[in-house]
Amino acid sequence: MFVRPKKHLGQHFLKDKGTCEKIAQQLTNHQNCKNVVEVGPGMGALTEFLINDKSLNLWLLEVDSESIDFLRNKYPEYRDRIIWGDFLKMNLQEVMGTEPFCVVGNFPYNISSQILFRCLEYRNQIPEIMGMFQKEVAIRIAEKPGTKEYGIISVFLQAFYYIHYCFTVDEHVFIPPPKVKSGVIRCTRNERKELDCNEKLFFQVVKMAFNQRRKTLRNSIKQLLKGNELPEKFTNERPEQLSVDDFVELTLFIESFS
Repeated sequence: MFVRPKKHLGQHFLKDKGTCEKIAQQLTNHQNCKNVVEVGPGMGALTEFLINDKSLNLWLLEVDSESIDFLRNKYPEYRDRIIWGDFLKMNLQEVMGTEPFCVVGNFPYNISSQILFRCLEYRNQIPEIMGMFQKEVAIRIAEKPGTKEYGIISVFLQAFYYIHYCFTVDEHVFIPPPKVKSGVIRCTRNERKELDCNEKLFFQVVKMAFNQRRKTLRNSIKQLLKGNELPEKFTNERPEQLSVDDFVELTLFIESFS
């Protein structure tokens, strides 16, 4: 039996066992990962190496019914843990309860950022994310302030996770081959339990600033300033120059007169 990759689901199945083993090793070497949810396992290339680690409690979450049938035939002993569902929509606590769990996967490029934002919603339950992304997206997530790649997703993820760019993956290890290279990153939960400012306003400030990233902050977030002058340290800065802590400080300043 062979599962046909579906373009509308953004499926590019991994076929290289060496790449799959490297991803699994990056995850399983970490002590936080005993409960693991693999998102979009497809034909189970990565699953094979996760299952081999008997210290892991593994669940497979897949939206493609053809892949579900394939996986249940291939791994009948995991039948009850092979779940049909949309990671972006389902209540993950109905599957995992309140236990911590790590998220791993060769994520579809077209929803990879949405998967990360979904993980942020469960950040206090997800100590680690190990994923394959389009290389440019992976670099953007891991990038530090001061570069053109640093942006909204960089700030949001780095607010709650340490990001490590693990390695680059060539096009030929997928079926069908994508037109771009891929990058594997590991996101490990940091010590920040919550932001020291209004989280909703923080997200608004970051988005507004980067949506006009060529402008200085006093112009890009002018609507939020309500006629107030920015502190001198921010006056002529552009968003890519600000760290997470800087954005928290900026949000607190806006909170003070909101």
